[in-house]
Amino acid sequence: MADKKPFVLRLDADVMKAVEKWAADEFRSTNGQLEWIVAQALKRTGRYKKK
Repeated sequence: MADKKPFVLRLDADVMKAVEKWAADEFRSTNGQLEWIVAQALKRTGRYKKK
């Protein structure tokens, strides 16, 4: 993930709180946690192939 493209993401306030807590529990930033969640979902479904 060398090149990163910024974009706006709207989340329900309760979902955001849950992501923030999860990120803190794993010593990640909220942004880093969201990147990790998306990457894991893509890998699990076979939609992400690392170069």
